[in-house]
Amino acid sequence: MEHQEYSVGLDIGTTKIVAIVGRRNSRGKIEVLGLGKAKSLGVHKGIVNNISQTISSIKTAVEEAQKSAGVPIHKVTVGIAGKHIRSLQHSDYIMRENPDKFICDEDIEALKEQVKKLVMLPGEEIIHVLPQEYKVDSEGEIQEPIGMHGKRLEANFHVVVGQMGSIRNIARCVREAGLEMEALTLEPLASSEAVLTKEEKEAGVAIVDIGGGTTDIAIFKDNIIRHTCVIPYGGGIITDDIKEGCSIIEKHAEQLKVKFGSAVPEMEKDSTFVTIPGLHGRQDKEISLKTLAQVINARVEEILEMVNTELKAYGAFEQKKKLIAGIVLTGGGSNLKHIRQLANYTTGFDSRLGYANEYISNDKNQLLKGPEYATAIGLLMESLKIRDKKTSVNEEEEVISEQPAVEKVNSEIEASIQNEEPTIVETAEAKRRTKLTIGQKIMESVKKFFEEVE
Repeated sequence: MEHQEYSVGLDIGTTKIVAIVGRRNSRGKIEVLGLGKAKSLGVHKGIVNNISQTISSIKTAVEEAQKSAGVPIHKVTVGIAGKHIRSLQHSDYIMRENPDKFICDEDIEALKEQVKKLVMLPGEEIIHVLPQEYKVDSEGEIQEPIGMHGKRLEANFHVVVGQMGSIRNIARCVREAGLEMEALTLEPLASSEAVLTKEEKEAGVAIVDIGGGTTDIAIFKDNIIRHTCVIPYGGGIITDDIKEGCSIIEKHAEQLKVKFGSAVPEMEKDSTFVTIPGLHGRQDKEISLKTLAQVINARVEEILEMVNTELKAYGAFEQKKKLIAGIVLTGGGSNLKHIRQLANYTTGFDSRLGYANEYISNDKNQLLKGPEYATAIGLLMESLKIRDKKTSVNEEEEVISEQPAVEKVNSEIEASIQNEEPTIVETAEAKRRTKLTIGQKIMESVKKFFEEVE
């Protein structure tokens, strides 16, 4: 099943878990084969807090996706969010042994590996090492160093860090649901893959993904990721406010928010009321839409103020770092009426709603248009990227015919490594190994095996 031609994105959210199966068609667009979703019961503010419930929700979503796609699902690319996520800037360099040879993928991987040795706070782990711009010898501001010559290779990195415990919990849920985790991706990065255009990333843009439990932010400028963060509030807390403010049960509060909610009270008439059925023979309740909008507005404004704080932290109000493309709102929370106008007013940036179906070829009935699918589609796109890279590496390998004996030894070593407790390794490491020559491969494997045994 290694060469399966489809990929799967799995979005483990606070309100729902979505599995989406797709492949790339001949024109490079994405064809969605199947979709499955389940109510998420074991996740709070983006963090797993009930293992068994999360496993059963994942199973339900994946089974539904398998049924609708008609293909078995083994590997998934999973998203991670939660308030424990933080990002930092870091510069690092390597001295190349052979400056006569041009810079290739291996050098960049070696540089990334160097960054992964960074000492983190106790209980933290690096999730992503994202190069921003490179410097070769003393020449700076290089976007793509591959093919250049030089002794010293340096880069600025955007490093995303998360809590080891939370990462392990997600990995365990995926494993116990009978799946293999292909990669772990920061959710705002996945969403931005699905809803942002290259022009926006170039001009400067912030994606604000308002989910059920968290609001995820990623900022791009000059096509480079500049800032990421997760705010621990989302649509769920708005529902809680309506529940408390209007003294109604959660189910009714959620329905009110979705059907009649608005982020701007001034746009609602005083005279419009909605009747909520009373509990167990109690009297019905009448709620004015203006009051409802006031409750929603207070909380949405607070979330947008936090977004503003993050924009300031990046420096979005400085002339050089200005976000010309403004803000793109996505995630289920962006379905709220008039939220775009409130975002424009609160942040001072022009905003639009981000729909995730732009890269999808077979979305005739606009099923995937909902911004709530942005993260899942982004994870699917990420998974397809990983598969494309692996395919190109495999093709290169086939050109160099290998001796079966060496292959056998190699696979035995690989197997003995894989028997270790599975930990999350970015697939880049795996890609680097596949590209090495046979002799180096065995040496690498043996070295890695002993390191892990220690």
